[in-house]
Order: sequence, then C-alpha cells, then structure tokens
Amino acid sequence: MTRPSGRAADELRELEIQPDYLEQANGSALISFGKTRVLCTASIEEGVPRWIAGRGKGWLTAEYSMLPASTGQRTQREASSGKQKGRTVEIQRLIGRALRAVADLDALGERTLWIDCDVIQADGGTRCASISGAYVAARRALDHMGLGKVLTDSVGAVSVGIVEGESLLDLDYVEDSSAEVDVNVVMAGDGRLIEVQATAERAPLDRDQLDELLDLAAAGIEEIGLAQQDAAEAVRA
Repeated sequence: MTRPSGRAADELRELEIQPDYLEQANGSALISFGKTRVLCTASIEEGVPRWIAGRGKGWLTAEYSMLPASTGQRTQREASSGKQKGRTVEIQRLIGRALRAVADLDALGERTLWIDCDVIQADGGTRCASISGAYVAARRALDHMGLGKVLTDSVGAVSVGIVEGESLLDLDYVEDSSAEVDVNVVMAGDGRLIEVQATAERAPLDRDQLDELLDLAAAGIEEIGLAQQDAAEAVRA
C-alpha cells in the first residue's frame, strides 16, 4: 500500500524535539511527530503525597490534556464539565507509569516531579509523543536541579499497526482510524518493554504478527532515542 504521507512502512514521521521551549518551567520540550505536537513540561516541588511521606523517597506523576483547537472540531475543556474523561485518565496514568519505570524515586528524595503534557495539535499518536517528550522535559528539569541520577534510563514510545494487511510504523490519524490492529509500545532505552497496548479491531492478532510489530516498534524507538539524547543534552541557552 502507499501511505498517505508517502512514507515507507518502517519510516517515522518527521520528528523534532525542541528542548527548553518554555523559559519558566524547570524543564520543557515541544515534540512533533509530523502534524502531532505536544508541549511537555516538568516541575519539581518539595514534598510528596501524604501516603508516601516520611519514607525518604519521591513521587512522579503526570497530567495530560488536549487543547480546545487541537482537533478538527473544538474540544471542550474538561474543566468546563467538572471531570476528566476516561481516556484522559488512562493516558496520564500511562505517562506516569512509563517515567516511573526508569526513575529511582529514592534518588529524588521527598520531592514530587510533575509531568504535564498538553496536546497542541493532534494527528494520531499523542500518547506516544507525550511519553517521548516527557522524558526529555524530565531530564532537563532533573539535570538543572542537580538530580540527574533519578532517571536510570531513557524511555520512548511509538505506535505501530496493521493497515490493509501491512505492518506500519508511527500511524497518523488516517491510518490509525482504519487500522485492523493498533499497538502502542513503550520501551526503556535498553530495549526492555514497559508497556504494550495491543488491540485487534477485526480479526485476532497472532503471535508472529505481534513479534513483527514489536520489532518494528523497537527500531522506531531506537531512532526516537537518538533525537531524545540530542535534545536532553543540548546546551542551555
């Protein structure tokens, strides 16, 4: 099949990570996968939730939102309805789990690392872009505060799927909306899996197909990792 973007099956969308996008945040990054753009910030606060206080370890948590004009039709701010949608809660929990998987919370001390991911423009893959951008924002914040040992590895994420019978890397919205199989893969920098969210929309997915998709994702996340490293280690202005 010919992809709408003209990309090869194993090709990421154009990837750009701009570190320190905001001046006042402890750490920030604007990450773009093609037309999908997410602003990720990291803030470090003294103190931890009551249930963990007094143990000498920190906490890391995340929040996620889609700005009203991020999609074709205006998305209502969830604050207007007084509650978060289930999708929002699921994604921000995923972001938190992903970062905690590579974090030494003892090294953080009794501090809380807040990760905020705001989708500016959505064209598929927003949760994966959020995780990949959040890592850079967190690295920038922790390094700036002299807490660089908190993150023990990198973490990246990418979507893969089967569209018209072909395995594809980094699905955009058009591909994702018609996929027979949709998989979000989160990996540590050393290649270990943190989370795999796989859904067969039509026929069941067999093990060989899943292995092929995981290999495709691993190659994509390796490429993402190089961009993350460059952004995380960029000299501050």
